[in-house]
This record gives sequence, structure tokens and C-alpha cells, in this order.
Amino acid sequence: MDNVLSIFKREFRSYFDSPVAYIVLMFFLLVSGYFFTSNLFLMNQANLRTLFGIVPLLYVLFIPAISMRLLAEEKKSGTIELLFTYPLRDSEIVVGKYLAALAMIFVLLLFTFVYPLAVSTLGDLDGGQVVTGYIGLFFLGAAYLAIGMFASSITENQIVAFIVALAISFFFFILDKILFFVPPSLASIMEYLAIEYHFQNIARGVIDSRNLIYFFSMIFIGLLLASHALSRRKGD
Repeated sequence: MDNVLSIFKREFRSYFDSPVAYIVLMFFLLVSGYFFTSNLFLMNQANLRTLFGIVPLLYVLFIPAISMRLLAEEKKSGTIELLFTYPLRDSEIVVGKYLAALAMIFVLLLFTFVYPLAVSTLGDLDGGQVVTGYIGLFFLGAAYLAIGMFASSITENQIVAFIVALAISFFFFILDKILFFVPPSLASIMEYLAIEYHFQNIARGVIDSRNLIYFFSMIFIGLLLASHALSRRKGD
């Protein structure tokens, strides 16, 4: 646990030692803020439906930008070889870096909390729906991040890692939006595999065990594959 904590601190600090965190935060808040204020003032609707509707799509673009450097940069710079000289398990490296990026997503969501505060001053706000909506966004971000972690583990090129994570994330994002193109016998399977289907269930206040199992499975599989990719490199 001490090793994971050390890697977490090192990685989280590195986000704010470089422009990465500030650029991602700025653009994410600009885009989400634009859609939020458009709904709030142009449509005169004091709710968070637009925010919970646009953030899942923004995640598809922004989380690969956060995750692409996690392992790919270490490989390209050669510092991953230095990590291998320490008494660290591959899983500790992966989990430490994953938790640092997850903390970055938490900070990002924390900044968006100004939106429900603004809505609460303009009208009645369902506090329970806000809480479950943010829980859903956190799990959604954690699942996309696990995908990005895997993508970063299989290449030394950050751009390639970004593209791979973007492609896989978009695949899971779009699954429940193309159900009318697939045979009815496959529709229920594809719907269950669709990541936003489970997010929307939680955002509506339905925290079902099936949704939690889905997200935990996505996270576990992504980190397991990343650890395996790292182990193979060490073997090489």
C-alpha cells in the first residue's frame, strides 16, 4: 500500500507541475459551461439534465487526454525501466497511476459543482438526483480511465494511446444508440454492454447492483490488462 501511495503522490503532483491539468480543466469547464449556460438561460430551464447529458460525451474526448501519458510517457522516456528496478509489483505501478488520474477526474468534477449551486439559487433542485448524477459521473469516468490505462500500457506513443482509448471509449459510448440496427436477439446484450446505459440508470437514482458490477468489472479488466501488458514488457 505504501508503494501505491508513493506512486499516486508522484503522479498526481506531475499533473500540476506541467500544463496538462490546467489545459484539460480549462477546456472541459469551457465546453461544459457553454452547454450548461445555454440550457439555463436560452431555454430557461433550471436543471442539470444538460450537464449530465454532455459530460459523458466530453469524457470520451477528455479522459483519453488525461490517461494517454500514464504509462506511454514512462516507456518512451525510459523511466519505466527505472521503476522496474524498485521493489514494485506491476499492479502497484498501474493502481498508483490509475488512482492519481482518478483523483484528477475528481478535481475536474469538483469544479463543475458550481453548476448545481447556480441552479439551486434559481429554482428548486432535487438534491438526491444531483448526488446520484455525480456518483454516476464518477463511476463513468473511472471506467473510461481504466480503458485509457490499458491503451497507454500497450504503446510508447501518447498519440497512439489517445486514439486507441478514444476508439474503445466511443465504441462503448455508442452501443445503446445503434440498437435499432441490430437484431432483437442481440439488442439486450448490446444494451448491457453500453456504458452510458448504466450511467443513466444511476443518474436517475437507480443504483442497482448490476450497474455497479458493470463498472467495477470494466475497471478491473482494464487495470488487469494494463498490468499484464506491463509484465510482458518487463519480461522482454
